[in-house]
Amino acid sequence: MDNENPSAPPRAQSRIPGKNHPHKHPHSGVVHDNVRHSTRFTVIGNHLAQHPELSGLAIGLGVHIQSLPEGASADIKTLAARFPEGATRIAAALRELEAHGYLRRTRVRTETGRIVTRTVSCNQPGHRGTQTEHHGTAADAPTKPARQSASDNRPPRRKLPAVPQPAHSSPTLLQTATDLLAGLRRADTRLLLSATDAGHLAPGVAAWLERDLTPAAVRDALIANLPLEPLHRPAAFLAHRLASQFPPPPPFRAPSPPPAVRHPLRNCDRCDRAFRSPTPGHCHNCRPDLPEAA
Repeated sequence: MDNENPSAPPRAQSRIPGKNHPHKHPHSGVVHDNVRHSTRFTVIGNHLAQHPELSGLAIGLGVHIQSLPEGASADIKTLAARFPEGATRIAAALRELEAHGYLRRTRVRTETGRIVTRTVSCNQPGHRGTQTEHHGTAADAPTKPARQSASDNRPPRRKLPAVPQPAHSSPTLLQTATDLLAGLRRADTRLLLSATDAGHLAPGVAAWLERDLTPAAVRDALIANLPLEPLHRPAAFLAHRLASQFPPPPPFRAPSPPPAVRHPLRNCDRCDRAFRSPTPGHCHNCRPDLPEAA
């Protein structure tokens, strides 16, 4: 940012004796050779620069995004063109920043009807609306009435899309479907589902399993080609896939005819000729009750 830090003192403070003296350096470790900035600087908190859980790439991206001017692009494609790490690693680093409160990304619809991602950069997580937001511009916090709980401002939960229903549901089939949904987070942590969401999706998975699909095949279909953008409603995303990619029923297979009965060989009591019959007796030529014998 080009503006001078308004909180900076008008003149440089004197060095603290015995601590910042230029001739008293430690025997090991980093030594700072600092010059006070007067233009083009950004104030970064040590809670970000020295974050104990964020990766180095996430910290670097967080610093870069906080230094951007208002309105600058900070999507995955733009950052991947700016840095050599690639879209996959940058997407993972942005998810780290989002998980620790340094980024908030939402999908919004423009006046022309286009869906875009709005990125809000938070220079101090936990102070939402009172600190620098959206690439370095201060935002005024909205005035809230006294004793207003956080749940009062929470938007109503949108109903999840409908999913296919099994023709003949059973507790065993539903339990298999629930276990499959619970294991999706091992493939992608964004697919962590609540018990309520899993209960809504389980009949849809059971309907897939009824169509001669193995649990592994259903799992692969649900996690294939996941988007790089954040999944703000993973349950809604999975419900859409269960409905839109619902497989056709398996082809009809006519039952096989029963095998023909093959009687054992016997010798005719009259002419000693071999013939097949369930019981001993006469062959066809020696039986007077048959037209052939007559």
